Amino acid sequence: MSRWYGKSKVMSERFRAFDRDTLYLLPPSVQDWLPESHLARFVVEVVSKLDLGELERAYAGRGSKAYHPEMLLAMLFYGYATGTFSSRKLEEATYDSVAFRYIAANTHPDHDTIATFRKRFLKQLKPLFVQILLLARTMGFLNLGKISLDGSKVKANASKHRALSWGYATELEEQLKAEVARLMEMAAAADAQVPEGMDIPSELERREDRLKAIGEAKAKLEARAAERHAAEQAEYEAKMAKRETRAKETGKRPGGRAPKAPEPGVRKNDQINLTDEESRIMPAGGKSFEQAYNAQAGVDTETMLVVTETVTTHANDKQEIEPSLQALKQLAVPLGPAEAILADTGYYSEANVRACEAAGVTPYIAMGRDRHHPPVEQRWTEPPPLAPDTGPVDALAHRLSTIEGRAIYGKRKSTVEPVFGIIKSVMGFRQFHLRGLDNVSGEWTLVTMAWNLKRLFNLSRQASPTAEPGSRSGSQSRKHRSGSLRRSGNVSRQSISSFIRRIGFQLAGHRLFDARLLLPSPTGC
Repeated sequence: MSRWYGKSKVMSERFRAFDRDTLYLLPPSVQDWLPESHLARFVVEVVSKLDLGELERAYAGRGSKAYHPEMLLAMLFYGYATGTFSSRKLEEATYDSVAFRYIAANTHPDHDTIATFRKRFLKQLKPLFVQILLLARTMGFLNLGKISLDGSKVKANASKHRALSWGYATELEEQLKAEVARLMEMAAAADAQVPEGMDIPSELERREDRLKAIGEAKAKLEARAAERHAAEQAEYEAKMAKRETRAKETGKRPGGRAPKAPEPGVRKNDQINLTDEESRIMPAGGKSFEQAYNAQAGVDTETMLVVTETVTTHANDKQEIEPSLQALKQLAVPLGPAEAILADTGYYSEANVRACEAAGVTPYIAMGRDRHHPPVEQRWTEPPPLAPDTGPVDALAHRLSTIEGRAIYGKRKSTVEPVFGIIKSVMGFRQFHLRGLDNVSGEWTLVTMAWNLKRLFNLSRQASPTAEPGSRSGSQSRKHRSGSLRRSGNVSRQSISSFIRRIGFQLAGHRLFDARLLLPSPTGC
């Protein structure tokens, strides 16, 4: 039907006709709404092949019928991959976004259903994280080799202005106790002049509630201080024992200052946040600080897929090598052992180097900050051969000074740092939406799974010999990808779907998917 808008018919002949009023002859199909090669289709196909039995068995079957976990999980994956995190915005997207309408099959789960599903099944995401990695391995993309490790501060769902230090809590507690005593005197005195509008019982109740909250916060700070002192005391005793052993071996007094014994008790600047007590004040960019968690990611250097992910409350990264090694050990069964770990100087310590050697993983951990643009001769000069009885620390220093070692370590910032940059700047994930370390760890798992799906989708498109517009040519695809995927021709919905269906039986039959050893530990490892 042509539209005139009060103008001549010549105008309508110049343009394509558009009509929003004529009904479809046949009912529309959601399959016609998206291009064949679309991220939403890929997410739906992958999720349909995951083992969701544990999620499905959690529904008792009473009351009205629930939305299927497969559909809700695909919504979350696609939402986090495209920067839609809020449950209310996800609900709105099922009306406004064609991709979300396709995933939800033209249904509209409300925001409460989405939020409850996300929070309820966070712990069940860890085995699904491994299933997606196994999918990447089966498709020929992932083969654990060198892992780049890094961390980034992600803002907590709490304001730093709600943090309470021990010193300020003590001062405020004394002030409130004095105010309570004064209010009690005013209530007892018959002739006391009470300001107009003041309700003494409500004022007393408000201060009692605040005193109770401050008391609970101080008790938690004392418990943290006791844990910290125990760890510092163990480290101090280990250093003293090492000095004594060295003195006995050499017969000389050890050089340098002796370690100082840690002092017990709470420090004046120890803080706790009243909104999210497990979050911490951490240094951000420049000289600023924010209430945050330290999100860690281990990235495969060949594919940039995240293979390990943890969240910690430590601002320093030195304590995060052990959790990463433990995660790689668990992944060794389905994916094979890792060869090496690449990490910056924030992870360096002698204990971490020895831990890597004990785990059979070659460490490439920077021992200090190197100057930029070294002389040409230094770049192409090999160090003297390594002595056979050299310790792991000296071996690391020698390894990093070789041409091959510098080339391997140079892959670190070009593999793991772009992942954090894309997650924060492109996907838009700069702040956690949940509170508490367990919930935050589950949400970070969800974020890294969404990244892996998005990355895996792009890798499958790059592997096509005849690339689509905007994608890389087939000559740029990685050599280690499977032959079946190389011969797949134009990457369309049918090719992606058929390939996932072929490997779906391998995924469903993998024995680790029914194992519980891959569930997250209390620290989120």
